[in-house]
Amino acid sequence: MIRRFLFQAFSSALANLCLAQSETNPEHLSGFMATSVTYNYAPKWIAWMELQARSIEQFKTIDYYEVKGGTGYNFNAYNQALIGVGRYATYGQKSLSQEELRLWLQYTFSHAISRIDFDHRLRAEQRFFHQLKTEQRSNDQRYRYRLSATIPINRKRVIAKTFFVNTFDELFLGPKENAFKRNRVYSGIGYQFNGNIGIATGYLWQRELSRSGNRSLHFIQLAANIVIDRWGDKDN
Repeated sequence: MIRRFLFQAFSSALANLCLAQSETNPEHLSGFMATSVTYNYAPKWIAWMELQARSIEQFKTIDYYEVKGGTGYNFNAYNQALIGVGRYATYGQKSLSQEELRLWLQYTFSHAISRIDFDHRLRAEQRFFHQLKTEQRSNDQRYRYRLSATIPINRKRVIAKTFFVNTFDELFLGPKENAFKRNRVYSGIGYQFNGNIGIATGYLWQRELSRSGNRSLHFIQLAANIVIDRWGDKDN
């Protein structure tokens, strides 16, 4: 079952990449880098921060940044709620073209089937845009659902010194214009060094849908996750 799941995930990623090379409008690989830090400062409370940098138009040129953070509450080992805020900057011709302020509410439910860990993430976003060239300001709402699966390779669970495979599919929905705005699919491999640090890399395909036209983005993603568990360290 696990082998078939892995084969289907990587086959889907490969098919998306091959399709991109055959379309009339040539598409290319872009870069997606992310670092997240989670600080467990109380038995059920966390503080969270994430930094992102992406190269969208050209692989070697960073033209998109994210700085975001929030606080969350763990009801138990399987349910978590989080509130977040972030700043998102888009560059064109090496100059800042759009700024976005984003607020969101998030709920995550986790469970396991055999060795596979599943995460269901729901997020509701309020977005505020500022177009710097025209000084136009606007706002929008968006709703997201992500289903993620993580499978350990050399151990039964993802603990210290574990290689793992991760794949997810995320849908982006909104009330304005077209309801279905974006689909994001990822497949990759990672390594958990210890209880505090893990890394992952893989291929991310993003399909964007709008009235002005559709496009596909193809990212090589590199991510690092850091956990600082002050409360857990205190107990030990």
